[in-house]
Amino acid sequence: MCVTAASKGLDATVDSRFGRCRYFIILDSDTMELEIVENASVAASSGAGIQAAQTIVNKGVEVVITGNVGPNAFQVLSSAGVKVATGAVGRVRDVVEKYEKGELKERSGPTVGGHFGIGGRRGRRR
Repeated sequence: MCVTAASKGLDATVDSRFGRCRYFIILDSDTMELEIVENASVAASSGAGIQAAQTIVNKGVEVVITGNVGPNAFQVLSSAGVKVATGAVGRVRDVVEKYEKGELKERSGPTVGGHFGIGGRRGRRR
């Protein structure tokens, strides 16, 4: 599974933005063995969600846990069979536990509009 994070490690805070998060914490929830991947698309002028989603797909991730996910990233992830759980807040280790307990639900669509993580309030759904 993969959790979007603001910094490195299991005690990192979950980043609410999928496409523009700083890091992807990819882990095996059984062993808690992890790989930290810097998000190369964090500063992309456009297409960050698509690029980030492709990175995750290429890593063979089955589940993404994040705060929010936009329409383009969601489309790439869901087309590849990756489940997306949103609404995550707190530390990476805690949201993994919540997901394992069924407290974070998988989404059937995006939670924000396009360009959500760029700044301001553009693209935010209410």
